[in-house]
Amino acid sequence: MMENLWSKTNILHKVKMGKKVEKSFSKDRHLSSAAHHDDENSNKTPEPDLELEKPHKCTGSFEKDFTELCKQNAMSAIPNVLLRQKSLTGQSGSVDLKSSKREDKKQPVAQVHDASEADTEINEDGEPIELPPKTYTTKPIFEYLKPSVQVEMDNPDKFDTVTEVYVRGWKIDATMMEIFRQCWLTLDRLHTINLWNTGLTESTLHTLATFLPQCLNLVNVVLDGNTVKEENWSELLGLESLIQHLSLRHCKITDKGAEKIGKALGHAKWCNTKLITLNLSGNLIGDVGAQALAEGLRMNRTLLSLTLMSNNIGDKGSEKLAETLSRFPLTHEEIVERRKLLSDRSSPERKSFDIFSLSQSYSSISGEDIKEKDAKEGTKTVKKDKEGDGRGSKSKATIADATKSVTAKKDKKPGKGRPVPTDSEDADLMNSDGSDQLSALLENGEFMDGQYWIAGNRVLVNLNLARNNIGEEGLAAILKAIQYQTTLALANENKPGANGLLRLQLHKNNFSFDCEAYRKLTDLMASKDPMAKYSISPDISK
Repeated sequence: MMENLWSKTNILHKVKMGKKVEKSFSKDRHLSSAAHHDDENSNKTPEPDLELEKPHKCTGSFEKDFTELCKQNAMSAIPNVLLRQKSLTGQSGSVDLKSSKREDKKQPVAQVHDASEADTEINEDGEPIELPPKTYTTKPIFEYLKPSVQVEMDNPDKFDTVTEVYVRGWKIDATMMEIFRQCWLTLDRLHTINLWNTGLTESTLHTLATFLPQCLNLVNVVLDGNTVKEENWSELLGLESLIQHLSLRHCKITDKGAEKIGKALGHAKWCNTKLITLNLSGNLIGDVGAQALAEGLRMNRTLLSLTLMSNNIGDKGSEKLAETLSRFPLTHEEIVERRKLLSDRSSPERKSFDIFSLSQSYSSISGEDIKEKDAKEGTKTVKKDKEGDGRGSKSKATIADATKSVTAKKDKKPGKGRPVPTDSEDADLMNSDGSDQLSALLENGEFMDGQYWIAGNRVLVNLNLARNNIGEEGLAAILKAIQYQTTLALANENKPGANGLLRLQLHKNNFSFDCEAYRKLTDLMASKDPMAKYSISPDISK
């Protein structure tokens, strides 16, 4: 009996154990199948996250757009966008109350310490010592070394009103330049960018020059302290450029870069009509570069200020600049372009007259050909043109007195000169179409020795040639140019835009301040300088 019971209990125990083992096996099978299912899912490509891969669309809020684009490009360190601190006193010394109020609203109100606090200093009498007002804020040293983008805004609380952007002392690579491109194109009020010592290269500078014309209100560009070996700065002054004020100080620009900039300022077929001021101080420009810049100023009638301080310009470069400021003969290419402008703008009668006179004088046609043409046009017209009403002779006499090298018109041979359009005729030609109003090729001039001479650039009002290598020869050439401009200004005092240079800086050059030429030049410019405290009447006869 006992054996049967024992066997039965063993059988029941085995059955129960079998059920537990089966349950455990079933659990293991379930886990293994789940793991196998997970492995299969892991082999499948995950579905793309549309929100992460969707590119950020700029909204015009500079801080938000800049941060999101930096995150999208997986930048480890994102520069902060900070409000640029302005000084309370401006150039005139007055306090800018509006800017100070804006800063007060932006900054938290400082807590006033009570006199009973422990950190208040007390004098011998037991009275608290008043600390001097704190006009600055201190930060850890590494806060100033971290890259940041400083901005100025019309409204300090709205980053969609950014007007100026300043980046100073950290490198802008191709990725960052692309981020700036996307951000700046949406800023409607942006008018100034300042990228000081940002390590620009040929590619980043090309990218910058490509999209700057799309910023419609951007007129001020400062790129000081950037050294580009290829010197492709002229790309900033292309056909579509809107830059009015360009500063390229201390960029190690050589004659190679200056030649490119000179061509971008103007030539016979085209000239820049947007740039007003150009600062090239502290570069490596020599006589060749100065001559190239002078060539660009021959046709340019928009640039008002040119700064070439602290370069390597000598007598040859200064003489070429003086020639551009006084008067010069047109080249063959410029004569051809002048004929095209006259033929496109003038009436048929005047067109045939001007083209014929130009071709005869420039090509030195013989007197027999002139007589044949005169016979066709009529002797009365020729006599009338020679006698005139005094306007053309007065203008020519003025130029002759200024240069003291032109002979009287009566002594000229028939083959060396023909009548040219008077001042009123040139004014009609220049005002007939607003697109070519500033073309120097349409200015009035005269023929001498088979060349057509026109007055030089009298639109430039400020020229800074301080700290160069100019000697007494270059100084004498500049003096003659200023005397010529002064004579023309006195003869055409009722006409705007004929004053010429108003400010000229020549200190720290290779000539003595005691020389007669410098003394005359100083007295002459003192009467023209609008910033001078006193005026001295010019003495041109000296």
